Amino acid sequence: MSRTIDWDGDAVVIVDQCALPESYRTLRLTTIDELVDAIKRLAVRGAPALGAAGALGVAMSARLHRGPGGTTGATDATNAVAADAERLASARPTAVNLRWGVERALAALPRGADAVTAEAVAMLTEDELVNKQASRNAADLVLRHCSRRPLRLLTHCNTGRLAAVDWGTALGVVRHLHAAGHVEYVLADETRPLLQGSRLTAWELAELGVPYRLLPDSAAPAAMATGLVDCVLVGADRVAANGDVANKIGTYALAVAAARHHIPFFVVAPESTVDRELPDGSHIVLEQRPAEEITHVAGTRVAPQGAQVFNPAFDITPAELVTAVVTEHGVLHVRS
Repeated sequence: MSRTIDWDGDAVVIVDQCALPESYRTLRLTTIDELVDAIKRLAVRGAPALGAAGALGVAMSARLHRGPGGTTGATDATNAVAADAERLASARPTAVNLRWGVERALAALPRGADAVTAEAVAMLTEDELVNKQASRNAADLVLRHCSRRPLRLLTHCNTGRLAAVDWGTALGVVRHLHAAGHVEYVLADETRPLLQGSRLTAWELAELGVPYRLLPDSAAPAAMATGLVDCVLVGADRVAANGDVANKIGTYALAVAAARHHIPFFVVAPESTVDRELPDGSHIVLEQRPAEEITHVAGTRVAPQGAQVFNPAFDITPAELVTAVVTEHGVLHVRS
C-alpha cells in the first residue's frame, strides 16, 4: 500500500500507525464507528491524512445511508450523514484539516453519494500533489537560508507520508533535499507522548535511506548549542491568520531554542491547515491526551499511583519565533 489512507470502493483502508515499527499492517474500516476509533487512537493521524479521513468518512456515510436510487435526498438520510460528519469532525479538535475535509465532502451531498465519493477520492490525489509542491517550496527556501552543505536537519513528530495521503510535509522537504544530495543527516526527536518520531519518522527515514539519529525531545536544544543543527523543519496542525502555529507538543520549545541559536525554523503545511478565521493561536483548542500515555510505558506503570498528569498533544508557537510558514502557494508568513 503506497498511500497511508485510501478508498477501495467500499471501505476506508489505512496503514495502522499504532502497529509501526514492529509490524506493517493495514486496516479496512467499514463503519463510521471504526473510523472514528482509528482517528482517536491515532491509527490514522497527521493533519493532511486526517483531512482525507474526514472526507472518506463522509463518503462512507453517504453510501451507507443512500436510498434504492443511489441518492441521499431523503431528510432522514441527509440528517444521518450530517450527524456522522459532525462525529468525524469532532474526533480530534486541534487539526483544522479534519473538519475541512469533512465539510468539503459534505458540500457534495446534495448531488448524491457517488458525488461525495468522487470528491473524497479526488482529494487523495490532490493531497499528494499539494504536499509535494509545499515541500518543494520549503526545500528551495532552506537552500537559500542555509549555506552549509550537506545539511544537518532537525525535525519533530512525524510529517512524512504516514502523516499525509502520500509524500509528506516537513519530511517531504527532507526527501527533496536528500534526492539532491544536500542532507548529511536528520536528527529526529522521539516526540512525546506517543513517540511518533522514534516509531514513525525513524521508520520512514530508514525506508528512504536517509542517515538519521534519534534524540530525546529535551536534547534538541543541546544539539543546537553544540552546532549539530543547521535548520529545523516541522509541520503544523493549524496555522492562525497571524502565523501562530499549533503543532505537536514540544514544537514551542524547539522554536525558542532555535531563535536563541539563530537557527532557521520552518513550518511546512498545506493551505488547508491555515485557519484564516482564527486571528491568533490563543483561539486554538489544544487536545489533551489520556494520563495513561504518560504514567505507563507499553502497559507498565512507571509513575506512582495517583500521579496527576498534564498531557497536551499540541502547543502553540508564536509567529515571531517562526522563520517562515510555507504552503503549496509559497511563503505564507515570514518573520520580520
